[in-house]
Amino acid sequence: RLLRALTNLVDNAIRHTPEGGIVTLRLEPSPQGVVVRVEDTGPGIPESALPRLFERFYQVDSSRANRQRRGTGLGLAIAHEIVQAHGGTLKAANRPQGGAVFEVHLPLTPPQSSL
Repeated sequence: RLLRALTNLVDNAIRHTPEGGIVTLRLEPSPQGVVVRVEDTGPGIPESALPRLFERFYQVDSSRANRQRRGTGLGLAIAHEIVQAHGGTLKAANRPQGGAVFEVHLPLTPPQSSL
């Protein structure tokens, strides 16, 4: 399921990056586990949208994207839920040089299943 979460983040970055732009995937160790960063050179995310970005069916202002690039508003919410189920966090921010960055922080050992 983690692969699904990362695929959703990369697909989202590609969808919102203009032709000729760059999408970067980085994997870095951290003292608590691992950090996966998905960065793009797209238009970034309006500050007003950041608090709601991981809500199901939420979409950033539809006038900003053409219909071919619009999703269902579920990909980021699903990614967020999967990451949380593995004991991690998912954060979104704008890059100072433009574009967006999504950071997945995962612990070295996932939480024990209640099953």
